[in-house]
Amino acid sequence: MTNEVKIFSGSSNKQLAESIAKHFGLPLGKSSLSRFSDGEFQPSFEESVRGCDVFIIQSTFPPTDNLFELLLMVDAAKRASARRIVAVLPYFGFARQDRKDQPRVPIGSKLVANMLAAAGVTRVMTMDLHADQIQGFFEVPVDHLYASAVFGQAIKDLNLPNLIMASPDMGGSKRAYAYAKHLETDVVICYKQRKKANKVDKMFLIGDVKGKDVMLVDDMIDTAGTLTKAADIMHEKGASSVRAICTHPILSGEAYDRIEKSSLTELIVTDTIPLKRESEKIRVISVAELFAKVIYKVHNYESISSYFIF
Repeated sequence: MTNEVKIFSGSSNKQLAESIAKHFGLPLGKSSLSRFSDGEFQPSFEESVRGCDVFIIQSTFPPTDNLFELLLMVDAAKRASARRIVAVLPYFGFARQDRKDQPRVPIGSKLVANMLAAAGVTRVMTMDLHADQIQGFFEVPVDHLYASAVFGQAIKDLNLPNLIMASPDMGGSKRAYAYAKHLETDVVICYKQRKKANKVDKMFLIGDVKGKDVMLVDDMIDTAGTLTKAADIMHEKGASSVRAICTHPILSGEAYDRIEKSSLTELIVTDTIPLKRESEKIRVISVAELFAKVIYKVHNYESISSYFIF
């Protein structure tokens, strides 16, 4: 029985998968996706995976076809006698549904964890989960990587004279404090009130940003309503500049227009989700090399704790 590594990609983010495979030193595995006229689809591995450690790279942002394609690929690898099957989800979809925050709603991220386990994954690798406790939804090992491994250096390279970290909401305060501790800066926080999802009703700033170079930090940016409103408030309060780092650029609805019209000097994101369009204000930093290094460590049963920066 072989102990070979094979890296495959779903259709959600092939560019990132190809880059990960290149950094690892392997060509991307051959696979195909057949579609029927009614919209049904069937993935297939075009090479043997028997006895191999199979890493399947697929971010599960909408549509849900991306999630189901991953499940089908995991099932195919299991039925083809793969030795280990690692689902690599740079972006873990449905992560915002991590609890019952109102009556009669599902816990979507737990359901996704159950489906991945039922399909046959032996390990999960992901980045910047919306809620850390999602790791506990799995009965298999979870490698939870942090984008701080690449963002930390990017912030230092900017060499901002009066850097201060900021969170666009109370929920992200822990993340902002972690960056602030590592970079030895202060923190400010925005307090927001919502009447419904994806729409901010009121926002207040806790802290002083006058004359500061503000760096907002968040795990994801969806409609960009919260982030751009926070940036505008900080600009009004006298900030010298306002930038933001966000791991997952979902960027739905009017997000691009909001960013371009906002007080943001720059938005730095990773390539866990491909951009829908280019923007002068958006800069992408790749996490391909980080994932490739961790895949190598996992395959060889080596420690990966050095990649958990903060």
